Amino acid sequence: MIRHPLRWWRRWRTSWLVRRHALPDEQWLAATRDLVLLRGLDAREKARLRVLATLLIHRKTFVGAGGLALDLTMKIVIAAQACVEILAFEHGIRAFDGWYEVIVYPDTFVVDREEMDAAGVVHAGRRALSGEAWRRGPVILSWADVERDSFRLHPGHNVVIHEFAHKLDMLNGRADGFPPLHPDMPIEVWSRSLSEAYEDLIERTAHHHGAINPYATTDPAEFFAVICEYFFTAPQLLHEAYPHVYEQLSAYFRQDPLARLCHSCDSPVRDGLTH
Repeated sequence: MIRHPLRWWRRWRTSWLVRRHALPDEQWLAATRDLVLLRGLDAREKARLRVLATLLIHRKTFVGAGGLALDLTMKIVIAAQACVEILAFEHGIRAFDGWYEVIVYPDTFVVDREEMDAAGVVHAGRRALSGEAWRRGPVILSWADVERDSFRLHPGHNVVIHEFAHKLDMLNGRADGFPPLHPDMPIEVWSRSLSEAYEDLIERTAHHHGAINPYATTDPAEFFAVICEYFFTAPQLLHEAYPHVYEQLSAYFRQDPLARLCHSCDSPVRDGLTH
């Protein structure tokens, strides 16, 4: 007797999709062997990551824009890093449901924006961005920034982590730094820990003493995305600056990047991919 038919069906379909849309071994290994985010992952975690990345590439449309010829290796580089965030999520790839496209430009891209100031005056302007995530819309990335962050460690910076963190944040509505939490995570603890850290960072940044990228003070949504970057690329810095925030992110992602550091001290990295 099958007690959980829906769960069984989902496992069977996932297995079938992974086999049907399997990523070639040679390309998977070539694209992922030097990704700094994967250092310290054990064999079981790497196998699960490959499944999640395969599903992400299958379920999303990857589009090269601005003349970029987007190939499978580049898709794997993006998907593997994005799926590090959901590596331990019970619902896996469904954490990235509700949208369908990843758009990649060769370099930073320019967007037109209208913003209202405190006096209610609307200002039009243009901004060059390395990444952007729209609610129910695409993730947009600059390949130059993806490549820069992927193969050499830049503490506190990873554009893929940043933009896909926004997507997690948007699962319960607009991006506000409050993604859907696991049932065993008290909402008040999350809210208090992140709010106190956010206010502290604003104060410290005003006096040029902030240990975290000042872009995190833009609003709570950007604070969440930036601290996710630190959690995965500079966990020791985040833990030293805001240990309670680190604890909350560890509970949310079900991961402990600090524990992986000892496995990644001397791993060689390449300078980047050439396309």
